[in-house]
Amino acid sequence: MKMDKKRKFSSYTDIRNTVFFEVTVGIAANFALILFHILTFLLKHRPKPLDLTVGQLALIHLVMLVTTGFIATDTFGFEDWGNDLMCKSVIYVYRLTRALSICTTCLLSVLQAIMLSPRNSCLAKFKHKSTHHYPCCVVFLWVFNMLLNGRFLVSIGATPNVTSHSLVFVTESCSQWPVSYLFRYIFFSLTNVQDISFIGLMTLSSGYMVSLLCRHKRQFQHLHSTNLSPKASPEERATQTIVLLMGFFMLMYLLDCVTFSSSGTLWHNDPIHHCVQMLVGNGYATICPFVLMRTEKRMIRWLASRWKI
Repeated sequence: MKMDKKRKFSSYTDIRNTVFFEVTVGIAANFALILFHILTFLLKHRPKPLDLTVGQLALIHLVMLVTTGFIATDTFGFEDWGNDLMCKSVIYVYRLTRALSICTTCLLSVLQAIMLSPRNSCLAKFKHKSTHHYPCCVVFLWVFNMLLNGRFLVSIGATPNVTSHSLVFVTESCSQWPVSYLFRYIFFSLTNVQDISFIGLMTLSSGYMVSLLCRHKRQFQHLHSTNLSPKASPEERATQTIVLLMGFFMLMYLLDCVTFSSSGTLWHNDPIHHCVQMLVGNGYATICPFVLMRTEKRMIRWLASRWKI
């Protein structure tokens, strides 16, 4: 049974190459973004919370894609983990980084909305407070998600040689063991509440930023009596990028939910469905650094100079 499944997954060469291509491109892009923010941190004594959030998001996506690479090598039969510790560690880190991705993306959106808010706005009072409360917020999100995803340390284990219909396929070497209904219901509810809350905050902050940008454009056209659009400032370019990022995140999240719900289980045994879910689930982590690089003029110039060399 196990060998048949391995043969079934390894036969899809095109999908396998696409998965590894996505992972490789994403790792390279996120590493470049992290390197840029490390250099920025070394040159600036006090980086802004927004810079730290972008760097943290790139780090989360880098780790997420590296663990995806491990999962892919096992799924397609290149490597056999063969022990509980490896299964629990890789799947736990992968699920943790997925959860932290949505938290950090939401945090990025909210911080940008606060920074963009005018002086007479109710959010203006949070501009100075955000710098002081930012570390506490980050620590809380990390600790909460580490505890919430701890269930995978219990339910994930090495696939036994004996065939069992109660196990859910995760990778070639790992399966998810059945857990009690109450245990599953509690964590499923907590995860859904967290996701809905963060997506709601993202929607509100993105809508607020779009309304501010539209208001600024109307004011410019009214003052200058012209239909031309004003030249975007660095803050406005960053806001446009983050709004674009939020829209792309919600699109990929929706697609991920569709592929998840259509499977009927955590990950279905069908190879094509499993690979499509891997591609969709990691699409945001791969594209995100390229979207964020749009506002980093210095990084674009640096990369261009390196490319010429």
